[in-house]
Amino acid sequence: MTRVLVAEPIGESGIDLLKQHFDVDVKTDWADGELTQAIGDYDGILIRSASKLTAEVLEHATNLKAIGRAGVGVDNVDVPTATKRGIVVANAPQSNVVTAAEHTLALLLALARNVPQAHSALVAGRWDRSKYSGIELMDKTLGILGFGRIGQLVAQRAQGFGMKVVAFDPFVGAERYRELGVEKADTSDEVYAVADFITIHLPKTPETEGWLNAEAFAKCKDGVRILNVARGPLIVDEDLVAALDSGKVGGAALDVFRSEPITEHPLFGRENVVVTPHLGASTAEATDRAGYQAAEQVVAALTGGAVTTAVNVPAVAAEDLEVLGPFLPLCRKLGRLAVGIAPGSSIDRVEVEFLGRIAERDTRPLVLHVLLGALSGHTEEEVNEVNAPQLAQERGIEVEETKRTTARDFTDLVRVTVVSGDARCRVVGTTLGRQDRPHLLEAWGERFNLQLEDHVLLFRYKDVPGMIGRVGSALGEAGINIGQAAVGRTEGEDERPDGMAAIVMTTDGAVPQDVLEQIVAGEGFATGRAITF
Repeated sequence: MTRVLVAEPIGESGIDLLKQHFDVDVKTDWADGELTQAIGDYDGILIRSASKLTAEVLEHATNLKAIGRAGVGVDNVDVPTATKRGIVVANAPQSNVVTAAEHTLALLLALARNVPQAHSALVAGRWDRSKYSGIELMDKTLGILGFGRIGQLVAQRAQGFGMKVVAFDPFVGAERYRELGVEKADTSDEVYAVADFITIHLPKTPETEGWLNAEAFAKCKDGVRILNVARGPLIVDEDLVAALDSGKVGGAALDVFRSEPITEHPLFGRENVVVTPHLGASTAEATDRAGYQAAEQVVAALTGGAVTTAVNVPAVAAEDLEVLGPFLPLCRKLGRLAVGIAPGSSIDRVEVEFLGRIAERDTRPLVLHVLLGALSGHTEEEVNEVNAPQLAQERGIEVEETKRTTARDFTDLVRVTVVSGDARCRVVGTTLGRQDRPHLLEAWGERFNLQLEDHVLLFRYKDVPGMIGRVGSALGEAGINIGQAAVGRTEGEDERPDGMAAIVMTTDGAVPQDVLEQIVAGEGFATGRAITF
């Protein structure tokens, strides 16, 4: 009989589900090296965060076919090794979204009504009724930075208190905002300008780290209250302390911190700060839900069902992979590039066109990689080949795929178009050479032929002599080398009707935002984008 190991504590509902299908062993206390020796006896394993399924451990998993992670992250699993060994790795990405949203509302109410402070005073023998008078939520504006699953649940619950909600997230379709009755902000500055409370639900990436800093606080209404139930590094602690000291920020409620666990912090003990020890996902229901959802995935993987939350690459027929494999990096880069240069403030639709011999194949893996490029770093959970379509759907982003078995000028072409309202932004690429290097052929309506590297710069500028030299000088002063460069051309036109030109170039390192802004601020430059893949 198929054997499954439950290696860490999970809810009984998950164990009961597994026992309906398999021979189940529950053992949650492991000595060093003991799991490594035992894992070879099992077809499936269910873990939480403590078990480390490293490459070494998985080398002993000779019969293992499925790993269920009762939680969101899979940092404790060597996913590439599991994939190479044909082991499905699935998590429970929706297990804590309700819990996190409810904890956000709990902190919102505690912050508005001074609940923890009043409780502490009363149990200490003080009746400070007048001191802890609070404010109502009704008719106040809640600003949400990051409008994914959790942000949307927070919005719905806040509306139940009569709050007006305004949210910023360029990776959510405009229709989704309308469906939920939430005002769409085109920039985070628009949220700062109107919000009485601000809650942040962004992923932690190099771009979002320190999102709420001194500059952001300066743009907020006086007395704004800040909440963070997402990730500690999203807020610059020193800047929040200063804003609280000055009165610019009227209060804060924090569930997460830059380093955890932590018991000493500059914000602890302040009268206008509410803190909890990372309780956002800590409820009995969430724990039980995580175990049950992970168990469902293990059952599906071992019985031939649909594994809906796998985090590793689904199987692709060898004959298709031989043809499509070289195009996967290209599609991912085109997705990221299209989003990076699109002019709109949201994504309503992603259109993907395949032309040439690749159109004869099952191109779903290519569409997934376009979505990976478009969404990576912009959602609460890590985007992968399995969950990308679901994440796009939840954010109101339509995905359209078209095919044509002939291509002009090249054997194969991939076109990716990002649609935002009436605005459309298309990029086109292909692979060239023996090593199938990804090449950019079109962007901003201009034709190029440039090999895509890790760091790409694009500029639109007035078509006069000396402009490219100014870009080179600015990059040189910043210690950045240009690898390749290609000036765009418009087919069939000797002169550009708008007098503008475009250039795309690769660099040997990421271009800092201040360097990019310095170049674009120069006379004659219309816009510039720096993309790192």
